[in-house]
Amino acid sequence: MTQETATTREGLLHEIIERELVMFLATPNEGGVAQCQMHPDAFRTMRRMTHCIHDDATLVSYLHDLRLAAETGRNFMIEKYARMDDRLPPLSSSPLLDEIADAETAFLEEAAARFPHVIKRNGENFFRRYLRCELETLSDATLELYAAEVRRARAEGRNLAEERHRTLLRLLGKGTLEECEAAAK
Repeated sequence: MTQETATTREGLLHEIIERELVMFLATPNEGGVAQCQMHPDAFRTMRRMTHCIHDDATLVSYLHDLRLAAETGRNFMIEKYARMDDRLPPLSSSPLLDEIADAETAFLEEAAARFPHVIKRNGENFFRRYLRCELETLSDATLELYAAEVRRARAEGRNLAEERHRTLLRLLGKGTLEECEAAAK
């Protein structure tokens, strides 16, 4: 992919997700190919859900992180899963890791309380650990931008987890959160 590919928001998202997919598919699994690795379109959908809330500056910074990782032979997915299993020491000690992970966990808890049949908690500790390990792969610049987004969302009364789930339901053609919640009751 060329630098010109990412000149629009859609281009940014596309290149980020495709670069992540390459890393994901190259991630070894102890039992062979993982079931989730056999469904790249599901991976793309979930990663679009993850990144849809980010502004362009954060996306550009993260794409820079991904390009640099490719140039230096890093695989963020391997690093994230190795961190989750405590097979690597922490990759970062930035205080922003906990700030972001705590805020995102609070967003998820609030959204799950509001839409309990549609948005699942997945266990607070698992979600927080997964996210924090992923955040450790980001550059300080990307962490700063992400933290600013979280602070801005809080100040504006927005819930990033709810926004992500609205996008996911739209991508899946399932209707609104409110419609899905009412149907699931």
